[in-house]
Amino acid sequence: MTAESVSPDPLAAATEATRSLQGLSTELTARVPQLLEAMRSVGTGLELHSTLDRICETAAELAGARYAAIGVVDEKGAGLSDFVTYGVSDEVARRIGRRPDGHAGLLGALIRDPHTIRLADLTADPRSAGFPPGHPVMRTFLGVPIRVQGEIFGNLYLSEKRDGGEFNDYDEHMVRVLATEAGIAIGNARLYEAARQRERWIDGSVAVTTALLSGGDADDALAVVAEQARRLADADAGIVLLPAEEGGLEIAAVSSGRATRLLGVVIPPESAIVEQLLEGEAVFVRDSSTDPRMLSGMHLAYGPSMLLPLQSGGRVLGALAMPRARGAKPFAEAERTLATQFASQAALALMMAEAQRDRERLAVFEDRDRIARDLHDLVIQRLFATGMMLESAQRKAIVPAVREGVGKAVDELDVTIQEIRTAIFALQQGPAEAPSGLRTRVLREINMAAVPLGFKPAHRFLGAVDATVGELTGKNLIAALREALSNAFRHAEAGRIEVVVDATVTLPDGSPGVRLTVADDGIGLPEGGRRSGLRNLARRAESLGGASRCGPGIGEDGGGTTVVWEAPL
Repeated sequence: MTAESVSPDPLAAATEATRSLQGLSTELTARVPQLLEAMRSVGTGLELHSTLDRICETAAELAGARYAAIGVVDEKGAGLSDFVTYGVSDEVARRIGRRPDGHAGLLGALIRDPHTIRLADLTADPRSAGFPPGHPVMRTFLGVPIRVQGEIFGNLYLSEKRDGGEFNDYDEHMVRVLATEAGIAIGNARLYEAARQRERWIDGSVAVTTALLSGGDADDALAVVAEQARRLADADAGIVLLPAEEGGLEIAAVSSGRATRLLGVVIPPESAIVEQLLEGEAVFVRDSSTDPRMLSGMHLAYGPSMLLPLQSGGRVLGALAMPRARGAKPFAEAERTLATQFASQAALALMMAEAQRDRERLAVFEDRDRIARDLHDLVIQRLFATGMMLESAQRKAIVPAVREGVGKAVDELDVTIQEIRTAIFALQQGPAEAPSGLRTRVLREINMAAVPLGFKPAHRFLGAVDATVGELTGKNLIAALREALSNAFRHAEAGRIEVVVDATVTLPDGSPGVRLTVADDGIGLPEGGRRSGLRNLARRAESLGGASRCGPGIGEDGGGTTVVWEAPL
């Protein structure tokens, strides 16, 4: 898109401008070439902010003014959303501080009544609201409205003639003609900016969809959503919030240009904003630092904010927040619309990614079920058959050494069958995020102990461990296993450890129970050594109505230690 494709013929515009000057003095007519050059200047370029800068500079030169500014009227037509200046240095601007909001003074008067204002001394006008500390001295004033396609875009302000005089009729006519051409140039720039803005948001949506559906890490994908939202909305931060387990919304990803500790912060469910977001309503906050609905610590550092639900198919998956810094300009209606569309696209991509992960998990579980069935139906059955043949051969064996060797082979087959059954149970476990059964927790402790031990302890399970052992007993059994394995590592100097969890035992009082046995081939219990760990095991068992004891280990001649811990189911 180019300015020429939108604006009218420059020659026709110049001709119309010349006709408007007919009847004026020769002096004004002599300045027409300067006006035409100014009109040509403001019509070049398509970037909106640079166009406004160029209009300010050109208007100041055309009217011989020391200072110029353009105040962009906000969408409600009640104040200014942007204020572009010429002739005011950065140092002076910092000294003045906050830019005018257009709610009072001559700036407000031009917004409420968009007609040209020309004053010899603005400080004497009753509409004047004065100047803030550090503001340059200004007396002469010329204010002209700028219209874009018939609508008020803003106002062009000029002050302080360089020759010390006042703005005259010639200046007013010239600036009014320039304001007409400026409206055309601004219209072109706005159309171009809107097209570029839509293109950027579309590219951002594509990047988010690609990240979410690439099958990579979920946290990295959410970080891409936050980063794209921050960049596209020209915000100070991009924040992705997901439903928290305890209610409310938890900050799951943050992209910010400054150090922040927002990650993991939970916005409580009693927040009015959380209620609106979870109901699928967008929330637009003019100033987060003063809005009473903002309950989390994040609001203190930010100003205008957009909080949008991540909603797809009637389901709210979370929320997307895009806060700007305190004092920054509010989000325009076009920005709100584009951000809402972006959030909808991100939510759809999140839902598709979730469905994709579910399909992948289902495929894995189906494959694991198939492997478990094959192990049970084929491998274990063959091992049973082999064991029965060996037992038959053992009975027929005449040589004692052969009979003993065959018996050991049968015992090894029994252990192998138990280990395969353990593997089958592990394969049949649910998703990783589901609550773990006792069998899984025991295996986790054994795997963790393998690192410091330098080898993995052998293990067996007897009975329906997950189905029969209660939660309280299971927690204490895991603690007892952890203590026993820790003792074996720190004190036993063991080279072999066997762990057995038996859920088929009957306790001395006749009640069903579970027994944990941890046996090693280490150096055994030293005489006079500390027994605090063993006392802890005994206390845990006794608190449940069970018992704990120690005995010889599985080393040669009973070397090592065997810890037996048992409790009611």
